[in-house]
Amino acid sequence: MGTDDLYPAGRLAEAQRAAAAAGLDALLLTPGSDLRYLTGYDAREGERLTCLVLPAEGEPTLIVPVLERPDAEAAPGTGYRIVDHADGADPWPLVRAALPGPVRAVGLADRMWAQQVLALRDVLPGAAQRLASDVLREMRIRKSPAEVAALAEAGAAIDAVHRRMAEWLRPGRTEREVAADLAAAIRAAGHATVDFVIVAAGPNGASPHHGVSDRPIGVGEPVVVDIGGTMPSGYRSDCTRTYVAGGPAPAPAEFVDYYAVLWEAQRAAVAAVAPGVTAEALDAVARDVITAAGFGDAFLHRTGHGIGLDGHEEPYVVTGNPRPLEAGMAFSVEPGIYLAGRHGARIEDIVVCTTDGGQRLNTTPTELIAL
Repeated sequence: MGTDDLYPAGRLAEAQRAAAAAGLDALLLTPGSDLRYLTGYDAREGERLTCLVLPAEGEPTLIVPVLERPDAEAAPGTGYRIVDHADGADPWPLVRAALPGPVRAVGLADRMWAQQVLALRDVLPGAAQRLASDVLREMRIRKSPAEVAALAEAGAAIDAVHRRMAEWLRPGRTEREVAADLAAAIRAAGHATVDFVIVAAGPNGASPHHGVSDRPIGVGEPVVVDIGGTMPSGYRSDCTRTYVAGGPAPAPAEFVDYYAVLWEAQRAAVAAVAPGVTAEALDAVARDVITAAGFGDAFLHRTGHGIGLDGHEEPYVVTGNPRPLEAGMAFSVEPGIYLAGRHGARIEDIVVCTTDGGQRLNTTPTELIAL
């Protein structure tokens, strides 16, 4: 898998056609996943302006600080010119100069700084501002074979960390100590950055986004471990497994019982992935199993989220999303059960919808593992 596969030459032209079809005169993209998707440039986010000016017709221009021009030139994308600006110079006229003709409406990067949004109002007076994701969502939501391969590489890297969990997760160690080891292992497994490490033992496992604490892990305690990072390609990993610390020490009986329910719910949802199944119907597959067992109120979040250059992106596998799944969509399947003050559990795999079903990108066992 080369960078040419991840950032094909025709992608900018496709985005230009989509912008024109949406009634936009240009897309204006500051550092973030949309900019990287179109150019391959993992730009720094800061007060100095970096902006891809992508007119619906005409030559694209990447505006960068002069001191970051070498990095921009090294990016794998093609089909745009680079214009730089020196410290102290006003970069905003460069945006207007890169836009031929009148500008009636532009699409802005969804997470553009408010300072930049307001500056663009001044330099493009009268231009309606919309979200660039209205255009780029349909391009990014279905992954190319190269993107699926990048996600599979990320999945294999995070699986390698989970397979080594017994090296670090032991009674008496604190969540924070385990998390530090996991962060180092995530990088050693090939990730460029660590995005998050959740080590949630005992009652902390009942909080889905707990993080870590200085609480020691107890013998026989359930421990939710949710870890993920970004690969050099820019594509992300995200995988959760639930362990029991302390080897043969018995886990709480009620935990063992509801973990079996959770395992069945997650397995059923993964098996249900197929083109045409709606996102909300897939959510219901997992939720119905858990609700039928009496734990519906303890399933506190959606079943999944899309993943790619962002850790959370479209499609969201959640009640109220009627969008049918399509081949190439990649998302998590991660039901959970959380009993406040006691413990919790979550099982998460990244799954890609294929032409005839679904492909798990995480392959470690999902059964309850005693360490």
